[in-house]
Amino acid sequence: MTFDAVRAAYGSRAAEYIEAVGRIAHVPDADREAILRWATGVRGRVLDVGSGPGQWTDYLRRHGVAIEGVEPVPEFLSAARRDYPDSRFHEGRAESLPVADGSLGGVLAWYSLIHTDPADLHSLLEEFARVIAPGGSLFVGFFTGAALQPFDHAVTTAYYWPVELLSERIESAGFMVREVRARLDPTSTPEPGKRPEAIIVATRED
Repeated sequence: MTFDAVRAAYGSRAAEYIEAVGRIAHVPDADREAILRWATGVRGRVLDVGSGPGQWTDYLRRHGVAIEGVEPVPEFLSAARRDYPDSRFHEGRAESLPVADGSLGGVLAWYSLIHTDPADLHSLLEEFARVIAPGGSLFVGFFTGAALQPFDHAVTTAYYWPVELLSERIESAGFMVREVRARLDPTSTPEPGKRPEAIIVATRED
């Protein structure tokens, strides 16, 4: 899927997405706690890349994190600015972030890479490495599986990534993986409507 096709797919279903999963109340407690713990430990500004309708940006801002959102889908941006007027959101893409080199303490990429063609992933990770200062942190949430393969996501094609393979890709872009945690075991049979998921936390190397 091209970037424009993914953006259009989300734009056409933005209201449905927000109603189903686009509020912080939809987030499991364990995920909310893990991301809050990570974000409050970051030194410096955080960018929520692929901030969607803005729930994470606003939630973390309200807990004292210096954070702004970046989102390419106009419908999500409009909703975020309407629903969370005290938080800041910018139009932008993960491939070309509107911040200076080494100016961030961290990047949150919560399921914002799942539709990226694997052949294009390295350029996004290099962009994260460009904007995060040495010692800063990257937090990635994604769907995991035994093999790298596409699947029919509710909105548009997404990818399962083996944890080891995505970890290698992240490290090749200039990070050191510090934490890996499965949210659903990729070897188990998930509940209906659930898919194996994981997080990776990595530190930008000097």
